[in-house]
Amino acid sequence: MPMASAFRLLFAAVILFGGAWPITKAALADASPLWFGTGRSALAALGAAILLAFLGRLRLPQAEDRIAVLFLGIFQLGAFFALTHLAVALVPAGRTAVLSNVVTYWLIPLSVLVLGEKVSAQRWAAAGLGLAGACVLIGPWAVDWSSHDALVGHLMLVLAGLLWTIAIIASRKWPPKTPMFELLPWCFGIGALLLAPLAQFMEPDGGVGLSSWPFLLYIGFFAAPIGTWCVIEAGRKLPGAVASVGFLMVPAFGVTVSALWLGEPIGWDVIVGGILIVASVVLAALG
Repeated sequence: MPMASAFRLLFAAVILFGGAWPITKAALADASPLWFGTGRSALAALGAAILLAFLGRLRLPQAEDRIAVLFLGIFQLGAFFALTHLAVALVPAGRTAVLSNVVTYWLIPLSVLVLGEKVSAQRWAAAGLGLAGACVLIGPWAVDWSSHDALVGHLMLVLAGLLWTIAIIASRKWPPKTPMFELLPWCFGIGALLLAPLAQFMEPDGGVGLSSWPFLLYIGFFAAPIGTWCVIEAGRKLPGAVASVGFLMVPAFGVTVSALWLGEPIGWDVIVGGILIVASVVLAALG
């Protein structure tokens, strides 16, 4: 896949996933986090399966596909959704979008250690610039670290970033033979099977209220399957340093949408952080 096509997938993921966090935050006013995560996974699996069946392309994964399917289903779509949906109830949606997508501190070193990638000095500089922008967006100086909810929520998001990175590394080390879009029903299905018992155990009285169903349908049938496909393909096709920096545009867009829709404040941190992240993406692409 040419680099330009991979960047188009990356930008599509930015729009879909950056906007998904404020939508999820709004949905949780009438839904419990894990049941919402279970619902979006199940609907994404169903929607992708229906589309593939209509196209005559619905089939079981081949033997060469199974490692990638398991890693993506368990780590990126099961455990990642569990941690981020629990965290978004504890911290602002904009901050959730930032931390859950800051995979730079995991992806670049793991790409070097596990995949043997060579990272240029310019791309290391781009990663540092992107992390600086993410740090400004997070605004750790404004967080009450004595709050149990704030501490736990932020730790969940850092761990979620690691799990997402593991899934990316696995899909690159053991690339599937089948086109990734055809594997989405099985990946999302594994995620839903992992989340459902967890939701039943941790949220026995939870569920998704009527007013949250439009949000769930949009994310489940549209944003989740298409955005996930874009993220997986971009992560597989772009160099680790470029992908990790590029994913930082997701939180930048998420923070902007959160501010405009949910009224989360826009200040110098949002402006400066956004500029740093955009500059880091340009630097990584040129490097």
